[in-house]
Order: sequence, then C-alpha cells, then structure tokens
Amino acid sequence: MTKEEVASYIDHTLLSPDAGVKQIAQLCTEAIKYKFKSVCVNPVYISYAVFALAQTNVKVCTVIGFPFGAANPEVKAFEACDAIRNGADEVDMVINIGAAIDGRISLVGSDIAIVVKAAREEAAKLGRTVVIKAIMETCFLDDETLKLCCQTAKKAGADFVKTSTGFATPKGLEGQQLPNGASAFHVKLMRKAVGKDMGVKASGGIRNAKTFIEMLEAGANRIGTSSGVRIVENWDENEVVKLPKY
Repeated sequence: MTKEEVASYIDHTLLSPDAGVKQIAQLCTEAIKYKFKSVCVNPVYISYAVFALAQTNVKVCTVIGFPFGAANPEVKAFEACDAIRNGADEVDMVINIGAAIDGRISLVGSDIAIVVKAAREEAAKLGRTVVIKAIMETCFLDDETLKLCCQTAKKAGADFVKTSTGFATPKGLEGQQLPNGASAFHVKLMRKAVGKDMGVKASGGIRNAKTFIEMLEAGANRIGTSSGVRIVENWDENEVVKLPKY
C-alpha cells in the first residue's frame, strides 16, 4: 500500500476545544500536502476549512451533537443543516448514547433518522450530497447493544457507523479510567453487524501504522486520527495490508 493510498483512508482530525485558526490552517495545509480524504473540524471552523481547501479534492467533515450525543434530535438536525449550508461535505453525529444503554434502540434509530432526513434534504436544496456517520461511542456499549445500534443506524439511512468520539472518559467502579477509542474487536463486530455495503469508521487512539493496519484488516474503510501525518510519513510502502474480502 502506497503512502497516498494510506492517506486516502484518513479523516485528518482536530477537534480539541483549544484549537485556534493557526492550528486549523496547519491541518488544512497538511491535508492538501498528503492528500487526506478529509479534514474533520468543529462546526465553527467549517467555513474556514472550505475556503482553505477550495480547488482541492479534500472533503470537509464536521461533528454533530458532539461529544455527548445528548441534544434533542431536532437540535442535531438544525446543527447538521447549518453545517451543510456552511459547506460541510460529511457530518459525524453522536447517537443518543443514554438511550442505547437503556435499551431504547427505537429512540436511537429515530434520533439518527431525523438527522439523516434533514441533512439529505438540506444538501439536495444546495445541489449537493452529504455523507452521514453515526458515532456509537463503543466504550459505553455492550456487544449486543453495539450490534443493534449499528443495524439501526443502517436502517435509519446513515452511510457509516463510527466507533468513537475520542473524548469519552469511561470509569470503573473504583473510579479508574477504562479504555476508550477504537479497537479491532469492535470494528469487526460493527462490520459484521452492517455488512459489506455500509462504511465503518475507526477513530480514537489510532496513532501509528500498526494500529492503522489493525483497523483496516478488521473491516474499517475510513480512519479518523489526529496522527495522520505521522502515520503517512513513517509508512513502509512494502507493508502488506490484508483487506477483508466481504
């Protein structure tokens, strides 16, 4: 796999609350240089990213209901439509995590469906299309719930299911920090749940080539990371990646 092929899988991400214009400008410059699939930025920087990436093939991705997913679906829908009007090509929405944990899967589905419908209608008005990803936050969900939520996201019309925000802070009974972010186990489960025709995005904690490969071989076809430059620059083009045959 060439370095350019590696870059084509990557959403070059900067969602830190302390990120300013200089950092976003650098993100966009790097995205152009390495030919990443997209930049993923907070909504306030969509217009800037659109301007910086004009006349390139790099997409602009943003996040909706981020990072908790706890807003009402109408609010998420408004946020998604506003993002699209400002030029976003892709929107990554956080599902209703609390409803998922409660087992209220139908509510998870309606939350996603409302956003999908509003986003697609808004994009159509502008003569554009939009890619919609549903963020599961896998560290909070048991395997069966994760499977059901992924299948529900597919039924609701999302284009991708995504592992994580990267900002979750799960804790054990003694208050100890538990793992978050993407894992090959969860990516495999998600791919199995949605089949071959839906996207799976792995994000959270992917900082090197080894983890990048693990996620692709598990079934991810998009990678969200803030370490894209490091991954591409250190990539060995003789590396063999065994992409799954669906």
